[in-house]
Amino acid sequence: MSTPAVQYQTVNPATGEVVETFSAATDADCEAALANAASAYDAWRRCPLAQRAAVLTRTAELVRERIDELATLATEEMGKSRGAARGELGLVADIFDYYATHGPEMLADEEYAPASGGRAIIRRNPVGVLLGIMPWNYPYYQVARFVAPNLLLGNTTILKHAPSCPKSALALAAVLHDAGLPDGAYINIFASNDQIAAMIADDRLQGVSLTGSERAGAAVAEIAGRHLKKVVLELGGSDPMIILDSADVAASARTAYGSRMANRGQACNSPKRMLVPSSLYDDFVTEIVALATADPNDTPLSSRAAAEGVHRQIERAVDQGATLHVGGALSEVGAFLSPAVLTGVTPEMDLYYEEVFGPVVVVHEVRDADHAVEMANDSVYGLGAAIFGSDEDEIMRVADQLDCGMVFVNSAEDSEPDLPFGGMKRSGFGRELSHLAIDEFANLKLIRLP
Repeated sequence: MSTPAVQYQTVNPATGEVVETFSAATDADCEAALANAASAYDAWRRCPLAQRAAVLTRTAELVRERIDELATLATEEMGKSRGAARGELGLVADIFDYYATHGPEMLADEEYAPASGGRAIIRRNPVGVLLGIMPWNYPYYQVARFVAPNLLLGNTTILKHAPSCPKSALALAAVLHDAGLPDGAYINIFASNDQIAAMIADDRLQGVSLTGSERAGAAVAEIAGRHLKKVVLELGGSDPMIILDSADVAASARTAYGSRMANRGQACNSPKRMLVPSSLYDDFVTEIVALATADPNDTPLSSRAAAEGVHRQIERAVDQGATLHVGGALSEVGAFLSPAVLTGVTPEMDLYYEEVFGPVVVVHEVRDADHAVEMANDSVYGLGAAIFGSDEDEIMRVADQLDCGMVFVNSAEDSEPDLPFGGMKRSGFGRELSHLAIDEFANLKLIRLP
């Protein structure tokens, strides 16, 4: 039984207005995308590395030139503030610049002397056509971190964006083609889930990268595994922020709140659980509540459905015994949800283990650092974490015990082109960005010489 067709449309989350609807891909469109990407691969992989790098450099230039246009689309489609959208696009340009500048070094032959004598070389070759499946919360950044290293490597890419971001998807595709990318090297497609499943099964496709929900990741991984395709998954997170006794409570609270509300809480690596020792707990909660109370709440969530979903999570937590200190009010029109602060969330409550993808701060009281580690690891997710304190020995001890892919010390979790991004457990596997991203979809070819 086929799934219902996906509707690609722009809906303004501030008003609920349907701005524009786009035609979904036909099966013939999907076949053409695979054929064109496979055909383009033969030429693109043989294109001189310096030329591929030049395309990435020009992409970065065009992103900066068109930043206002691109930011406006992100605001219109998923509610992101213009400042946040411009910040995202600045990072996008930096990612393309990073791989254009440093990528050729990453692709240099790796030579070593085997124990049995002679020489050996590891050469990084492309593998072919890749499929990227992207979410709505960062409509440009998520794409950049997938396509930049892979286009430089010589792979070609097909991109299925979130149905709520069609205009952003088309605008970014135009940037890449205007930068000199040949036809077929990057193809945007408004496909359904059934069509995506068929494309993954096709022999012309060699790998899949998905950023999205745990449900979507499991579905894609199952299909890819059945057809022996490499997969990189960046999924959900319920990242802890651990406040140690040695932390500055006011400063850490301000950082925690700012980080949690970035992108209106709609980020996989947002700090969704604040673990605070008893000695600082009351002061920390007071600071967080004051910050939430003063929040102008002038940025909507991505959709009315998203706002309603988070609102239900808050209401259910309160019904189950949690304390709501402030916020949690849903607007009558649009997708506005006032920032909420919750305490008293226990393991018996649904919210304790759920990911909350919205403007909700959950503060937990812990006895000490060991208790914080225990609570931090009591999650199916393992994306990132942050630790605040002034005792470096204790910080490193705590960091070493955390079951996650990234730990940030005395700073909010962030993303930088040269830092690997990814997690473990149900947060997915594989790494994006940095030199590690190059190897995810590379054929690490051994050449043994006498």
